[in-house]
Amino acid sequence: MAANNHTAVTEFILQGFSEDPQLQAFFWAFFFLLYLMALAGNILIVTAISLNPGLHTPMYFFLTNLALLDIVCTSTVLPKLLEGLAVKGSTISYQGCMTQLFFLTWCLGAELLLLTVMAYDRYVAICRPLHYSTWMSRPLCILLAGSVWVVSAVSTSVHTGLMAQLSFCGPRHVSHFLCEVPTLLLLSCSPTTLNNIMIVIADIYFGVVNFLLTMASYGCIITSILRIRSAEGKRRAFSTCSSHLLVVCMYYSTVIYTYILPGSGSSLENGKVVAVLYTAISPTLNPLIYSLRNKDVKVALRKVFLCVW
Repeated sequence: MAANNHTAVTEFILQGFSEDPQLQAFFWAFFFLLYLMALAGNILIVTAISLNPGLHTPMYFFLTNLALLDIVCTSTVLPKLLEGLAVKGSTISYQGCMTQLFFLTWCLGAELLLLTVMAYDRYVAICRPLHYSTWMSRPLCILLAGSVWVVSAVSTSVHTGLMAQLSFCGPRHVSHFLCEVPTLLLLSCSPTTLNNIMIVIADIYFGVVNFLLTMASYGCIITSILRIRSAEGKRRAFSTCSSHLLVVCMYYSTVIYTYILPGSGSSLENGKVVAVLYTAISPTLNPLIYSLRNKDVKVALRKVFLCVW
């Protein structure tokens, strides 16, 4: 790992979210609460859907996968962030940094793909209801969900493998509270041309292509909703569709901002806030927007609580 007589870096120093001692206690409590809410909300969703046969449909199957992704994402980032806020001068080993990078990149890519699959599922349900049971058969749903996890795992394996080939010989101060591809590339003392090429390819596929496919699905959904004659039906459909679109737009904009604009001045200044949106805020809001507002899920949750008590 060493190069040109430089000493190889064996650990990195994470800057943390805030260096202001007066704000660290507030931020620790804030992120701890977010972490608990994200874990509780997503675990409840997985439990309710798993224990209720009436929810074993394609839509809830994909929601279960989304909840699992959110659990992994928050658990990859927030515990280390909380440690950094509690302990001054938080460090992370080289191996720990690569591990965090792998799982974070895996979750981000998989969630982008899964949002596309979920948008397609809603498109078939709303625009092609007579073909829904045929087009969204159980084997196809399993194939789509499996492809989401596998394709993203292959992509993150390539990025992590290329990152592991780079030399880090100082400085070892990461200007972030997590290990992420753009910030680590800035610390490398090896050529990063191949890494940057792979990032562009991943950006085009995960960011641009999937975003266009997702927007195409929602475009067809909105067109179909406009044909609904009932004003109440339109209102309810738009309410659900708009909340889903809000999640999609927020998630895509933050991820694209981080990975398509790495190294820019504005990206470095605002990167921490943007990262919080897709590693903490989004996993916390997803259960509320996608599931807990749903009447069927509420009924399933009541059954779970009755069984527990």
